[in-house]
Amino acid sequence: MNSVSYGLPGRAAPLNAPSLNAVGSLLGESTAMQEVFRLIERVGPTEACVLLTGESGSGKELAARSIHECSARCDGPFIAINCGAIPAGLIEAELFGYENASSSPGVRAHAGVFERAEGGTLLLDEVTEMPIEMQTRLLRVLETRRFYRVGASTEISYEVRVIASTNRCPLQAVQNGQLREDLLYRLAVFPVEMPPLRSRGDDAELLAEHFLAELNAQGGTQKRLSALARMMLKQHSWPGNVRELKNCIERAYILGDVVLELAPLLRGGARDGTQVDGEHLNIRVGSRIYDMERSLIEATLDYFKGNKRRAADALGCSLKTLYNKLNGYSQNQECANS
Repeated sequence: MNSVSYGLPGRAAPLNAPSLNAVGSLLGESTAMQEVFRLIERVGPTEACVLLTGESGSGKELAARSIHECSARCDGPFIAINCGAIPAGLIEAELFGYENASSSPGVRAHAGVFERAEGGTLLLDEVTEMPIEMQTRLLRVLETRRFYRVGASTEISYEVRVIASTNRCPLQAVQNGQLREDLLYRLAVFPVEMPPLRSRGDDAELLAEHFLAELNAQGGTQKRLSALARMMLKQHSWPGNVRELKNCIERAYILGDVVLELAPLLRGGARDGTQVDGEHLNIRVGSRIYDMERSLIEATLDYFKGNKRRAADALGCSLKTLYNKLNGYSQNQECANS
């Protein structure tokens, strides 16, 4: 494992950046991240399919890039496609490309991501959001390592390593009919779970210092976090994980002069008048319903040490509902901060 102060290859470390352990583009000092690093270093040099799981913003794409960088394919392309962001009618063409047999002018052919990733690595991000009928074809392509472009009659073979990721519980996705069970076992030859930031000890503060050092280096400034901001880094549960943390530090940097504060940027949980006392959550009268619900969910997750199934049972909701709530908090972070 390399001890470095910046996680992106080929760039100088920002001035006063903290020393962080890194594998590829991933950074962290916590025990949870050391285990992730160990798994990546083990599986990276192989050709095994990897399934990355974890909450939104926890670093699944960075983990995929790190696996790519640790492999013999590191000089080849790294292509990522978000399976949930593509309309169902277009995903086949995006994956496998298409040919236009008509004589009309314009583009006659289009290479899909399997062709564009040739010799490298392809990340199928949010694979559980792929239409179930498309999963059937994907399974066959993974097994035969051959595919047809849409509208073509000639098979194309490919040499690509496939990594998949999801922010859902894969087994729950199978039970809900969102993921084919046979495709799950084809993708999850080597599963890696990305830990949420709230379970990574002091990593939040170390990463915040790292992001701030990067911004200082870019802007030629010497801004720093206040003592209260450092305390809040430890108290906040970071439902949006590293993505939320990075965005928060960037907003604080833009708004602050020399000493940066986070309190105006964080809502909900202890930062909005709620306190956890053992098994009880004290909520200030007049708190927003959104913040109350979010605080309760976050506190329950903390109480059960991140075990979503136990938290969902305690909250009286389905595991799917809990996942949707957490995803919503991450995706609507800007709205929650307004």
